Amino acid sequence: MIDVSREAFEELVAEALDSLPPELAELMDNVAVFVEDEPPPGENLLGLYQGVPLTERGGFYAMALPDRITIFRRPILWISANEDEVRDQVRITVVHEIAHHFGTDDDTLHDLGYG
Repeated sequence: MIDVSREAFEELVAEALDSLPPELAELMDNVAVFVEDEPPPGENLLGLYQGVPLTERGGFYAMALPDRITIFRRPILWISANEDEVRDQVRITVVHEIAHHFGTDDDTLHDLGYG
């Protein structure tokens, strides 16, 4: 397994977020992005979106806590052979989880190459 420090990994996540088209980034609403070392016990995940997708929000959504996107460091490091692969996988995972925020399901993401 390649080793990338938590700080360097968080920078890769920030770079992935910064690389989003501005028009897309502006549409993101009430969502926070976090980095954790491991997914919840028993889960085999690179990232996780928790919240109410933009496509499902209605009048009930007022005063809601922010949606949460979590990117898991160790699983991404485990599947990556080098730093370039880590960077690529972080970007894919960030885009995948943001797409869930916009209401895109896993099947569609897999079809688009972000599975």
